[in-house]
Amino acid sequence: MSEADGLRQRRPLRPQVVTDDGQAPEAKDGSSFSGRVFRVTFLMLAVSLTVPLLGAVMLLDSPIDPQPLSFKEPPFLLGVLQPNTKLRQVERLFENQLIGPESIANIGDVMFTGTADGRVVKLENGEIETIARFGSGPCKTRDDEPACGRPLGVRAGPNGTLFVADAYKGLFEVNPWKREVKLLLSSDTPIEGKKMSFVNDLTITRDGRKIYFTDSSSKWQRRDYLLLVMEGTDDGRLLEYDTVTKEVKVLLDQLRFPNGIQLSPAEDFVLVAETTMARIRRVYVSGLMKGGADLFVENMPGFPDNIRPSSAGGYWVAMSSIRPSPGFSMLDFLAERPYIKKMIFKLFSQETVMKFVPRYSLVLELSDSGAFRRSLHDPDGLVATHRGINPILHLLLPGLPLHQILSRIRCQLGHPQPELES
Repeated sequence: MSEADGLRQRRPLRPQVVTDDGQAPEAKDGSSFSGRVFRVTFLMLAVSLTVPLLGAVMLLDSPIDPQPLSFKEPPFLLGVLQPNTKLRQVERLFENQLIGPESIANIGDVMFTGTADGRVVKLENGEIETIARFGSGPCKTRDDEPACGRPLGVRAGPNGTLFVADAYKGLFEVNPWKREVKLLLSSDTPIEGKKMSFVNDLTITRDGRKIYFTDSSSKWQRRDYLLLVMEGTDDGRLLEYDTVTKEVKVLLDQLRFPNGIQLSPAEDFVLVAETTMARIRRVYVSGLMKGGADLFVENMPGFPDNIRPSSAGGYWVAMSSIRPSPGFSMLDFLAERPYIKKMIFKLFSQETVMKFVPRYSLVLELSDSGAFRRSLHDPDGLVATHRGINPILHLLLPGLPLHQILSRIRCQLGHPQPELES
């Protein structure tokens, strides 16, 4: 054996290095190919499922045909609008005993309200007494409302009687002491060729002769108020009823969800909350400006519901839902995107959509000129609703006596109608 052969035998074996020119690229190319096949297969499967689903959704009917609406940027919640927790300074009255109390009226120290189970009740000395029903039926769910009735606006008249607006039945006068009920104007009566599908709130003159009231829509009923808001239907009206001549006049039409209403102290104009448009209209009913109308306040920080006088000479307004600023307002966002609204209601029920409405309670006090005077907040919506059953809330705040309690402290528009107990 030569010396060179010996050196080769003693030399340690070097590990074999696999380069890119070896077997590895084949494995790599095979793995990459398999990955591409998987991705393409997955994509084709997703498309094959999505396209028919979208096609099916497009074929579904939407219950609404919304038109685009335009809003200004909502006012910042600063100054007198600064968020606070003042609405939590309340005393709960008749908690867990009333379902959905809406408007509140008083005669002396006795309060009256209408409830979601179709009753008008008297509240006195801690006791609840039913004094009137305008409908009949089980009154257990929202779908029972047309037969059961739903008393909304309630006002005390000059002769110790109550005037009540029922969303489905019309206008009534109720003697709470004798439990006598008198139908003044049926919802079945067409007014200038249009039916009244959603009689809402009312206000009356001091002599009891004139009743001004809102019919929120000739198309949508109260149980479909969310569809009314989302569609932006402009078929609401402000009307006048003369209790002597029985004549009915349309004072203003083409309103988008006219809601709460309040006669001025001088009885020269009425204020009408136009909920969908986040504003309050002023309509002159006497004096030199009779027949005219203008905006009392616009671009409110929420969507106004009921209006009632304040002890300071202004007005309390309960917001049904807020327009956060800074923040994101879903209703403002959807206003200019009707195609999204249609898609939402093709896929989801009103009850499902309502779960996404912010639970924020807000009440504003306006001056007699419409300026924001102060605001009462409950940012978490804890006070105004409680397990779906509304208590009457008495605000323990200076300058707000019981007889001027807000007609609708429950400020969350659109909380879904609770299942009612029989």
